[in-house]
Amino acid sequence: MPELNWIPATDDETLTEYLEIAFGDDGNVYIRENINPDKVVVTTDAKWDAFVLGVKAGEFDHFVEGIED
Repeated sequence: MPELNWIPATDDETLTEYLEIAFGDDGNVYIRENINPDKVVVTTDAKWDAFVLGVKAGEFDHFVEGIED
């Protein structure tokens, strides 16, 4: 695996569990849980971009219906 700069997917410093994202020079996006850093999911930049656009468009809102902040 390439050398990666892991970015927490939260700015809430009180959380003990969260996702981390890294963008590789190889055109891949790496995703892991901070509490389990050896398990890494890899996807492409294009698929990541499509996912982010879907989130922004509300395509995944049904997964969080009824969950309170």
